[in-house]
Amino acid sequence: MELTVAALYDVHGNLPALEAVLAEIDADLVVFGGDLVWGAWPRETLELALALGDRARFIRGNTDRTALTKDDPSCLWVRARLTQEQREFVLDWPETLSIDGVLYCHATPRNDEEVVSPASPESRWEEVLAGVEEDVVVCGHTHLQFDEDHAGHRVVNPGSVGSPTVRATAWWARIGPEIELCSTDYDTRGAADAWIATGFPRADFADELRAPWTREQLLEFLETL
Repeated sequence: MELTVAALYDVHGNLPALEAVLAEIDADLVVFGGDLVWGAWPRETLELALALGDRARFIRGNTDRTALTKDDPSCLWVRARLTQEQREFVLDWPETLSIDGVLYCHATPRNDEEVVSPASPESRWEEVLAGVEEDVVVCGHTHLQFDEDHAGHRVVNPGSVGSPTVRATAWWARIGPEIELCSTDYDTRGAADAWIATGFPRADFADELRAPWTREQLLEFLETL
């Protein structure tokens, strides 16, 4: 790994969180690993990411896909705030990227909403990583930051920029030449209040900015999926 990549996953339309992270990163590339626009500030978040120009790379996550194809209230809310051109752009993002010997995916290399976690049996990891050639796999989706070895690969989950677990902060990772798990503190309570004020239908995401799930709560929930 020669390039330095900032891996920003699961921003979930949280503009204040993304602003805070981008203010402190210094990397050759910024990979947005899915679930970027579904949240309280979809257009503003996308436009801020695009302002990085050629440094930005994008993967489509499950809520990027469903926000633009399903008709529940939150999806309709997001869709109404993006232009047709922006919606087409997001839907055209790839599901995986291989950069400098690292595979970036949203949930697993084969599926954008499949759940694996540190609590998953090794047989499960062997199943979802079968056929992957890269030594390092960066995945998100579960909003839980970790760096572990599974099925012959180093698996890194940067955590969630915009919807934290464990601690109220913005989680992310720096990939290459070394791998570093990072976090950026910002005013999460102020962001929660501003989130509610936008009218986005999912107020529970604002609640999690004030009182994130613990690691134990999250792992227990993931085991039910």
